[in-house]
Order: sequence, then structure tokens, then C-alpha cells
Amino acid sequence: MPKVIVCGRGGSGKSTLVSLLAREIAGRGEVLVVDADESNLELNSMLGIPAPEHTLMDFLGGKPGVRVKLLARLKGEGDEEVSLFDEDLAASDLPDDVTSRSGALSMVRIGKTEHSMEGCACPMGAVARSFLNHISASGDEWVLVDTEAGLEHFGRGVLEGADYVLIVVDPSFEAVVLAEKAGRLAEEAGKANGIVLSKVDEETGPLLREKLAQRGLTPLGSISYSATLARAGLEGEPAADESMHGELGRVVGLLDSSIKG
Repeated sequence: MPKVIVCGRGGSGKSTLVSLLAREIAGRGEVLVVDADESNLELNSMLGIPAPEHTLMDFLGGKPGVRVKLLARLKGEGDEEVSLFDEDLAASDLPDDVTSRSGALSMVRIGKTEHSMEGCACPMGAVARSFLNHISASGDEWVLVDTEAGLEHFGRGVLEGADYVLIVVDPSFEAVVLAEKAGRLAEEAGKANGIVLSKVDEETGPLLREKLAQRGLTPLGSISYSATLARAGLEGEPAADESMHGELGRVVGLLDSSIKG
């Protein structure tokens, strides 16, 4: 079962890409989407499914409960592996109140920032890291993880249980620079990684590929800018554009080949 971390700068289109890939993969097999972005509130709308009733943080007793478990398990040894789940988890066995399902597509949320002054999101990072280390499945099942913008999840070790890091690059210099660093961090962690271009057109696509090539980076594929997707995002509707089926199919195929090796 491929477990794929999807990352990128804020506004790069990573949540849209996660949604598009999830819907494409769901036409072929099972896919679990893990919402690991504590500030993104509407990934479920982009997927076209209801939000889960509770988050995995709720399941573990909220931030206070997670902090207690972390302190109990760390036992003062900062480098010790921290596990918040006692056994390996099958995607199909996740509790109904923390999982939203629609056909071959399912979704869980790690946790959300709910209150002012509630503290940092570090416990959510620990939950995401432990969950990805313990979630297991077989056959054609995929796990896609939508992370928060930037690179903090690398420092938190969220990618530890992943098989692949997919870096989303939109037409911006910031995205190019971030892609180079994200790839370096992924390789430092021993993780295969690749790039998908997002929101490109006939003018920006070749220029973006040129900027990446100057840094020794070659994208797996690209997703074109779509006015249909832009409108769906504004209306809070599912991310879907039938004209992109071919592009998405090619990206999924290349991603699958890259992971298998």
C-alpha cells in the first residue's frame, strides 16, 4: 500500500491535488485521505464527502490526552520512538466516528486548531507521525496525506512512515526554492520523492520546468490551471474537472511506478 505525503507552499494547490488524485485512485482501488493540515477546514468538501464527526486527536483524548501519553511514553528519553497507537491499524477497521467514507474513498482528520491560545500544533504532528507508522493495508489501497503548508512536518518526522514525498510546485519562485529544499529533506530521511506541477498553462509550464531544471529537478507530471476547479473551490464544491482525467491518470501511473521502483 503506497503511503504518500503531499507537501508544498501555501497556495500551491496541494489540497486540490490530493483531492483530484484521491478521486482518480478511487476509480481503481481503495484510498484513505489523511488531513494532517491543522488549519485547512474544508478538505472534505473538496473530496465531496462529509467531515468525520471526530478527529484522531479527539479519539486519543484531545491535546491534553496526547500530551499525557507522550510524556508517559518518552520517559525522559527524547530520541525514543513515540507510539500513540498500540497496534497496527487497518484502514477498514478505523472507528466510524473518526472516519468519513464514500465508496472506495475514506478520510480521517488528525486534528484542528480550535481555540485561541491553545498552544502549538506539535501534538498533532506526533499523532500524524504515529498514525502513519501504524496504518496498514494491502492490495491496491493508497494513503494520501495532505500536510500543512511549508516544511515543518519534515522536522516533526511526519514522513517517517511514508513511502513517498510528493512536492507540489505552482508557478512561483518560492515554490521552486521550497521544492529543492523539500527534496533534500526527503532524501535526508531516506524517502523517495518527486514533483508535480500545479496550475500551469502554456506559458508558465515551460518556464517553471526550466527553473526547476536549473536546480537539477525534473517533474513527474503536471496539472494544468482549470477555471472549473477555481470556481469549484470558490463555491465550496468537490474538486473535479473531467477534462483533467488524462493528466491525472498519467500522474497516478508515474507515481505508482516511482514508488514500486
